[in-house]
Amino acid sequence: MAFRPNSFRFARVLAKELTATSGRCSSSYVVSTQSVRSCAPIASHNFLTSSADNALQLRKFSTKSDSNAEPSAPTDADSPSTPEETTETAPPTDDDAASSPEANKLAELENQIKDLKDNLLRSLAEQENTRRIAKRDVEQARSFAIASFAKSLLDTSDNLSRALDAVPEELRHDHVNHPVLANLYEGISMTDEGLTKAFAKNGLVKFGQRGEKFDPNKHEALFEYPDPNGEVGCIGQVMKVGFTLNNRVVRPAEVGVVKAT
Repeated sequence: MAFRPNSFRFARVLAKELTATSGRCSSSYVVSTQSVRSCAPIASHNFLTSSADNALQLRKFSTKSDSNAEPSAPTDADSPSTPEETTETAPPTDDDAASSPEANKLAELENQIKDLKDNLLRSLAEQENTRRIAKRDVEQARSFAIASFAKSLLDTSDNLSRALDAVPEELRHDHVNHPVLANLYEGISMTDEGLTKAFAKNGLVKFGQRGEKFDPNKHEALFEYPDPNGEVGCIGQVMKVGFTLNNRVVRPAEVGVVKAT
């Protein structure tokens, strides 16, 4: 293009100016420190002035206008770097990527172990409760299996007791004047004693005697009456004896209780 020789010419002029300026500054530095301080601003002024003139002359030879000139893109050296831009984010490694699924799987397995342990403990407790309830039911069935049979024999025992009470006391052992009645009383008494022993052998015990302390869990009070010879709150009369089967009341005793006068 037409402006290249002129550009080379101005470049040579600019190089000569720079050489001359650097030579003057070097000689001034050798002379004294004061000369160096005065040379530096002069050289800078001359350099800036010549650079501005040369730039003005080069702009005259350009075929493009200043308005159409594209702004130069800032270089990496000119643009300031921020800490965010200079800090590089380390890419996730394979170990970090693999550790997350492994941690989730480990947590899931721990939860499963916890649930299985809880279910096992609950199952063991339920089995123990079932075993204890079954054992209790078996013991109760064994202990009270004859409850209905024993209740059916209670009336027989009551009838034997009434027959014994019907015989007058003075005739119960009179084998001389009333041998038949005395022998009958003796036979009924032996039968009642044998039946009572059979009851006791199977856990059926008779209770309800005069002088016992009244217990509402075992006795049924039919009436109260004053008795100066009896103790208040105790049994004074027994209308029907009671029975317990293996310490469980099968039938309460029907009694009369002494009250205060």
